Amino acid sequence: AAYSSSGDRGEQVREFKEMVKALHRAGLEVILDVVYNHTAEAGPLGPTLSFRGLDDRGFYKRVVPEPDPKTGAVEFDDTYWDVTGCGNTVDSNHPLALRLILDSLRYWVTEMHVDGFRFDLMSALTRTGYDIDMSSDLLVAIGQDPILRHVKLIAEPWDASMDGYLVGGMPPPWVEWNDQYRDEIRDFWRNHTSGPRTVATRLAGSSDLYADDGRSAYNSINFVTAHDGFTLRDLVTYEHKHNEANGEDNRDGTDNNRSWNHGVEGETDDPALVAVRRRQAANMMATLCLSNGVPMITAGDERGRTQRGNNNAYCQDNETSWVDWSAEDAWLDVYEVTKTALRLRRDHPALRQRHWFEGRPTIKGGPKDLAWLHPSGREMREEDWYDHDLRTIGMFVSGAPLRAPGPKGEQQVDRSFMLWFNSGWLPQAVHLPENDWVQRGEVVLSTDVKLDEGARVEAGDRISIGRRSVVVLRELLD
Repeated sequence: AAYSSSGDRGEQVREFKEMVKALHRAGLEVILDVVYNHTAEAGPLGPTLSFRGLDDRGFYKRVVPEPDPKTGAVEFDDTYWDVTGCGNTVDSNHPLALRLILDSLRYWVTEMHVDGFRFDLMSALTRTGYDIDMSSDLLVAIGQDPILRHVKLIAEPWDASMDGYLVGGMPPPWVEWNDQYRDEIRDFWRNHTSGPRTVATRLAGSSDLYADDGRSAYNSINFVTAHDGFTLRDLVTYEHKHNEANGEDNRDGTDNNRSWNHGVEGETDDPALVAVRRRQAANMMATLCLSNGVPMITAGDERGRTQRGNNNAYCQDNETSWVDWSAEDAWLDVYEVTKTALRLRRDHPALRQRHWFEGRPTIKGGPKDLAWLHPSGREMREEDWYDHDLRTIGMFVSGAPLRAPGPKGEQQVDRSFMLWFNSGWLPQAVHLPENDWVQRGEVVLSTDVKLDEGARVEAGDRISIGRRSVVVLRELLD
């Protein structure tokens, strides 16, 4: 399916509807990215395109002037209040702005049949006056709307202000982009962590953010990259942004990239360096796809798409931002790892659990539903979590049985898995613990070139996990 913006309005509507139908036939839902928090009219001196000409004072938030301490007089200030970084902030509490947003959302659901929305800079829309308000007009209106409350609602839970950072704070049933997952997974794979405790929390679904108010791991939208920032290939190729083509003297885009070029800035023809970068990209894709929560993959990352170091390609409608599906330099090894990881996730409910792990058996006498293992084969101890030199962590996930029931309330039984993540610069020998529950396993995913998929292991064996590698073992029942 393809959507073309050419043609008249009616033709565009028909094309979009047909695209949505085609995606639904293929078993895919459509989530629309919506930007209601600002317009392209910028600050007070910006162009008059739509809202400014319709109702400038109604649609945009203004700086509230402070009264004179002596006279109490207020001198009117026509400055826009900007927490979007775009010169203005739409006042979602104003009746006309609120109605426009709700009418627009309903149109996309009822007429275009989309399945949900991702809200850009949602924090800017939750404000009553200056203050974050979880009972704001927009949140309440969506929550009670007979149409909108049943679609998927995804928040980018921050804006361009300090107090607008709401990760973990949106009310149910909203789900959230989890940038703490992004940052900690990036840091783990570039060896910038203070121990394995934070990455373990993210791998298990970020219970520190979502378990305290009854939400599940599915409320965490896990991602390593997004449309803002580096692509995955650029994340392992550049340490600094290269946005010169944007015409802003490289001032735009974030400097907090948490990236690693592995010794050389930019593309190289050194085969050893290219191999390390591709393995690191494969590691992050495998980690993302196999973490508890909902994985979000930026289009093209699975094939090594590059923007040549541009981390803010908003104004580049050209080869910089396009996805070239036939690129000769595509990273097909990363593509294969991604497919394998997603196939495992699809086929095994143990790898996509909605309930929180509890670290205890689901049935009497059984294994823990989740156990963290030290390379020596024992369970992690308190001091291990703060070991700055520990670069390898094992994650045992039991499938016998799962804590969550099936769709009809039935008990679910799956294979058990052992996942090893080694971000160190040296191979790591790991001891597979002897136990009463899993006696044999097979390698079903490996970014270690010396450990092939299909290799069989026994409880009590020692295996070597290659430097900077992910290895996934699945229980063998025979």
